[in-house]
Amino acid sequence: MQTIIKDFPQPRKVTIQTIYWVVSALTILCLIISGVFSQASLPGFFRGYIVSIVFIMFLSKFIGCIFLLIDDIFRLFRWGYQYATTFNHPEQREGISRLKFLTYVSAGFFGTFFLSFFYGLVKGSHDYRTHKVKIDFKNLPDAFNGLKIVQISDIHTGSYIDTEALSSAFDIAMELKPDIIFFTGDLVNDKVTETEGFLPVYQKLKAPMGVYSVLGNHDYGDYSEWESADAKKENMEALKKVHEEAGWRLLMNEHVALEKNGQQIALLGIENWGGNLHFKKYGRMDLAHAGTEKYDFKILLSHDPSHWDKQVKLQYTDVDLTLSGHTHGAQFGVEIPGFKWSPSKYFYKQWAGLYNNNNQYLYVNRGLGCVGRERMSAYNGRLGIWPEITLMELTKG
Repeated sequence: MQTIIKDFPQPRKVTIQTIYWVVSALTILCLIISGVFSQASLPGFFRGYIVSIVFIMFLSKFIGCIFLLIDDIFRLFRWGYQYATTFNHPEQREGISRLKFLTYVSAGFFGTFFLSFFYGLVKGSHDYRTHKVKIDFKNLPDAFNGLKIVQISDIHTGSYIDTEALSSAFDIAMELKPDIIFFTGDLVNDKVTETEGFLPVYQKLKAPMGVYSVLGNHDYGDYSEWESADAKKENMEALKKVHEEAGWRLLMNEHVALEKNGQQIALLGIENWGGNLHFKKYGRMDLAHAGTEKYDFKILLSHDPSHWDKQVKLQYTDVDLTLSGHTHGAQFGVEIPGFKWSPSKYFYKQWAGLYNNNNQYLYVNRGLGCVGRERMSAYNGRLGIWPEITLMELTKG
């Protein structure tokens, strides 16, 4: 900063330096507050934005410092060269100034990263995108030809400071006029208390053939401390009750028949089954699949896409379509026509969009919410991988 402003008028220098040190002091203060006070005692705005802004600042500075480090390395070699060549003529030595180019590059990267991630925090987290997908199946019963499915996943209710943003997402979903709606897990970050005040919003989701849901890894309360095993169990039972009161049919390692014009298909729903990163396996595919042999077409709701990769396509090849979520696409990445990248790809073979294995399909929803505002995670926005509402049409091909 000193290099950039050294030629500025003195009043402007003082202003910039004052802003810099005030922001730095506030950043340190926010870190102290977040470490001393419990998350529950902090205002929603603090949990939702301040911690993330602090994270963005440190990340941006870190990126900028990489270029300053390069500058320092260059300076070291230049100093060594000049010292050696002027050793016998000390009067010829000149001071080595900081390479201005790298300094400006560093400042540019800091500004770009900060503004981009700040946008992702305040705007990107609610920049809902509708992804439209059409899949042909030869064995789809005629009555279900043209079936319109809306899939929503990973709401993480605690990531919403108020009900307005989630309500607007559900308005978009309802405008798509789906025949049926599926929610593929992670209603909360940790606890059922996050859902307080949101029930009327959940109840906005309605479809002629119903709304069906499953649990995700966050729904079990495994990432919180509980005063007793009974308290954790009570939390789970209360969460199930929320699904019921919302009008959602929660599937717990079971299947139901979906009927239309006298024809039926099977809808299977299992509890979370994690194949990666030590996520727990609550799901029982054997229980959900039992008795489905009579159905020509099967849809599976399973939160974690690694379940499809590690069990479904290997042992249950008669499951035609699996719908998952979980990855969020890491909430950061690049998606442009012909190119898709996110850190998620290094952890999940299938992390966003449609996948096919011998006409056995998986769709991974990018998630609606942002994991962790209630849990004080580092960054609670989205950049490049925007929150998704999926509209899927099944056709008989």
